[in-house]
Amino acid sequence: MSPIPALFKVTTEPEGSITCTQPSPRVYLLTFDSAPDNRLTPEFCAAFLLALDIIDHRHEKGVVVTTSAIAKFYSNGLDFESAFKSMSFFPESLYPLWKRLLTYPMPTIALINGHAFAAGIMTAMMHDYRFMNPHRGFLCLNELEFGASLKAPMSSIFRQKLPNPNTYRTMVLEAKRFNALEALQEGIVDGLGMVPEVLKFIQEMGLVEKAKSGVYGQLKAEMWRETVGYLDDYAGSEKMIEESVRGEERRKERGEKRVEEWEKLKDQKGAKL
Repeated sequence: MSPIPALFKVTTEPEGSITCTQPSPRVYLLTFDSAPDNRLTPEFCAAFLLALDIIDHRHEKGVVVTTSAIAKFYSNGLDFESAFKSMSFFPESLYPLWKRLLTYPMPTIALINGHAFAAGIMTAMMHDYRFMNPHRGFLCLNELEFGASLKAPMSSIFRQKLPNPNTYRTMVLEAKRFNALEALQEGIVDGLGMVPEVLKFIQEMGLVEKAKSGVYGQLKAEMWRETVGYLDDYAGSEKMIEESVRGEERRKERGEKRVEEWEKLKDQKGAKL
């Protein structure tokens, strides 16, 4: 079977690309190929956003599916060096991409072909639906393991989209790695399979026609208002984090003082005996 010709390709520095093909009429398959593991760098986010804009402005409304050309990884999350060397990464690169996905005016499906860790699974959660390769990959929020906190939209998207809060507790506080069957059972993904199964799902759900009325993106913006608000108000959500950190520092100081007073009192009572 000959390969499906590309509709277009967007390059990511230094040597990566996002290629758009059309495996079925009005189904746009965006395939990431940014070695070694599709990290969410500023360049990757910009290319992803551009690809979404090209489909929206130059092609018929339909369905967008995202996946990876790298068999082992859908996305391994942020590249910390590029993410934190500039204060602009979150408000100008990552958050605009996430908001675009979350409010995109067509149905979106993340086809998770391999591992999706940390911001990789968060990016998948910004899609409307998720399918997972039943034979490869884990989904994991592993911030606990490398000592990173979650920013407001990183947390709220799971609170809003997961059907069971206990699942999110397990993801965050245990850093559990979910295989495909577990992810399906917990409602993290909507189905198992690869491109043929996704195309069947699109047909059964009539997704190609959902965007034609023109309100699909507006409906999603209202559905996910909490997360959209956090993505829009980067300064405000960062202020919340700073206030939380300062509050924790004050709590530690007060707690240390109480323990010192208890120890002093205990020593005094012991001396009297």
